[in-house]
This record gives sequence, structure tokens and C-alpha cells, in this order.
Amino acid sequence: MKNNLCKICNSDLKEIFKKDILGKYNVTYYQCLNCGFLQTEKPYWLGEAYSSAITSLDVGMINRNIKYADIIEDILYSHFNKKGKLLDFAGGYGMFTRIMRDKGFDFYHYDRYCDNIFAKHFTLDDLSPKERKFELVTAFELMEHVEDPAIELNYIFSMTDSFLFSTELVPDGDLENWWYLGSEHGQHISFYSSDSIKGIAKKYNKEYYTNGYMHLLTNKKGLDAFGPKKEKNWLSIFIRNKISFFQKLPSKTQEDFNYIKKKQKGD
Repeated sequence: MKNNLCKICNSDLKEIFKKDILGKYNVTYYQCLNCGFLQTEKPYWLGEAYSSAITSLDVGMINRNIKYADIIEDILYSHFNKKGKLLDFAGGYGMFTRIMRDKGFDFYHYDRYCDNIFAKHFTLDDLSPKERKFELVTAFELMEHVEDPAIELNYIFSMTDSFLFSTELVPDGDLENWWYLGSEHGQHISFYSSDSIKGIAKKYNKEYYTNGYMHLLTNKKGLDAFGPKKEKNWLSIFIRNKISFFQKLPSKTQEDFNYIKKKQKGD
């Protein structure tokens, strides 16, 4: 695809501003005239930007993993098979996968660039090709890093019918000074509007649900809420919470410990 065409809908782009990246590269930003997708020129600086896979400016990483774990737990109980196989794509150090396994979910980890610290033995590579079908794939703070979204999306949708990811939507107004551009670290190169994600949903024949920063593309139709099901009164809330308590999955922490210990012994 030519660099002067949108990476989402293949429409014409308009140059909207230039900005210094990493304090030394004057980079051009283009916006799609059709769907509003925002992209940089070809990101020749990425090798330098990724001298560390996770930027030191990402001080919210731990809090984000804790917060998102609770949100995804509710979504899984409300709308998905909670006992299904799940994958955290581009999962960094494996923290989210470990938290979700501690909550009882059969989560696995994948990241081609970052060291897996917390989810060893529970990765995509530990599964056979036949086992690589997932109830849901998650990806947090990934899509803005991707140079060619179609390559990642094709791979993800080869493994699942449902993909949930987080990213900030392109705002109205002063884009040049938008904090999410991340010019200090240079890792953010693709920025999505609501219309561009709707275009992705149409391309893959998916329904699109969002709460503004988390986005779900799925075959599931008519979800009544993005996240926990809405309750109308205190009685329905009490009944649902009581049912959820008794349906809670047991943690996999001890089970995983026993599995890894056995594996290390070579049994």
C-alpha cells in the first residue's frame, strides 16, 4: 500500500502537521479524508524508539493491568464462555496473563518483542497449532504501535472471533498537541477514529462495541452493555452478584505452580 493512502480504508490522506519525534526527527502526520485515521509517515525511527520494548514513560502500566483485569473479568462473566481459552496479544511482561490466571481464567500470553517475566509456560508457543483458537483475544495499548494494522488484525482474527483492545480515539480539535501522539518516545504511529474502527468492523464482518477507550470487535450481536450487564434495580443486582459469587472460577495459582514444578522436574 502506498504511504499516501490510509492504512485502514485505502482512501486519500491529507498532511496536517509536522512534529519532532525523539527530540530530533521532524515527522509528518497524515489524516484520512474518509475515516479520520491518523498516521505518521513511514516510521524509520522505530529501531531507536524500541531500544526498550516498554518505554520508561509508561508509568501507568501496573495500574492499567490491575484496572483492566477487573473490567475484562466482568466482560467475560457477562458475555463470553468463562472457561474458554483466552489470549493476551502483545502482552508485555505477562503481568495481565498472570493476573487473569490468578482469577481462574485460562489465559495465555504472546509478545514477539518483550521479555515474558510473569507468564512463562503459558504462552502461544506452548500451544499446538490446533489449540490456538480463543474465545477472546485482548490487546492493551498495542494498536497505536502497529505500522500495518491489517497484518496484525488478519493474524488475530485467524485465532478468534472476538478481539478486545484499548486505544485512545482521535479527538476533535488540536491534534498537534494531543498527548497520545507520544512524540517523546516515538512508539505511537497509528491513531484510530471511531469511524476507522467501524471500518475495520465492517471489513471483518464484526459488531463493534465501545466505552470510548476499550473497543470490542466480535460476532456476538445485541450485547446490552459493553462490560457487565446493566441492572435495573437493587434486587436484580443482588441476585446477579449472588449468582456470580457461586459461579466464580477457582484461581489457577496453585494449579499453575504444580504444573511448572512438575515441568521443571522433567516429569
